[in-house]
Amino acid sequence: MKIAIHQRKNSYSDKWIKYCQANNIPYKIVSCYDNDIINQLSDCEGLMWHWDLNDYKAALFAKQLTISLEKKNLKVFPSVNTSWHYDDKVGQKYLLEAIEAPIVPTHVFYSKEEALEWVESVKFPLVFKLRGGASSINVRLVKNFRQAKKLIRIAFDKGFASKNRFEKIKSRIVNLASSINFENFIALIKSILRIFIPTEIEKFSLRQKGYVYFQDFIPNNSYDTRIEVIGNHCTAVRRYNRKNDFRASGSGDWSFERKLFDHEMIKLAFEIAGKLNLQSVAFDFIVDKDQSKVVEMSYCWPTEGSELYSGYWDRNLNWHEGNVTSENFMISDFISKIAKSK
Repeated sequence: MKIAIHQRKNSYSDKWIKYCQANNIPYKIVSCYDNDIINQLSDCEGLMWHWDLNDYKAALFAKQLTISLEKKNLKVFPSVNTSWHYDDKVGQKYLLEAIEAPIVPTHVFYSKEEALEWVESVKFPLVFKLRGGASSINVRLVKNFRQAKKLIRIAFDKGFASKNRFEKIKSRIVNLASSINFENFIALIKSILRIFIPTEIEKFSLRQKGYVYFQDFIPNNSYDTRIEVIGNHCTAVRRYNRKNDFRASGSGDWSFERKLFDHEMIKLAFEIAGKLNLQSVAFDFIVDKDQSKVVEMSYCWPTEGSELYSGYWDRNLNWHEGNVTSENFMISDFISKIAKSK
């Protein structure tokens, strides 16, 4: 068995390559951006490529390449089932509703008139989001009809920039305030410079327009719970809200204590991942009247700080004490699936 790995510095590929070397797994480095990538994979049984929302080039063709390779009976991580809804909150709404998963009520409109008519009769506040974005970027609390109407008009007129530079600065300030260190200081300086020097993805990303997305605001949540499922492994982290804010993503204030996490929520995460045939997923949950509800989901997430996990749960909710390396779970599960398919 040989697998191909698309190498990208500071991505999951760093750990995947080390795993192969440590376990004598035959592998080859490829570039998915090469014109002859299909030919490069002719002697491999699987491809692993950690692409993310900050790579505009991957957004152009990663899903199409994955579909094509799966037609060729090649195993891919992330698979089509795992990745097509990545960084697409609109797609996630329909997908989770289709399997009747418990989700925060979500409302999407493709007509300005219908959206304006709807907000005249709803209860505020609402949560406005764009379909893409991480760390609570492009997420706003809408407190009244006037604010909702303004957002709707922008959505169906000039649209919104895919990357909100000023919101990014606010996020970096919050991170620095919660943890004063050199890394967070440099991140803040870089985000300020981005006002004048846009990133490559900002140059090539299209404006978000022609739709508007709202979620119900669920009160009395001072944190959310991120449940990460990879095959038979599940880890969890509690993310506390930013100071004087309703958003938890991007706060940097986390807790990993095992006693904080509800087994029913973990069981639910395993069930949804199984129904959707997901190789890897992080669900963000909040609680509404004692019921766990999914806010959104992602096939990949930042793994810095994974050394703070003290173990993981398996599908039977048994606890396994020990070091956690999410990237190793991904590649070991991927290789196991290839072996079983032979």
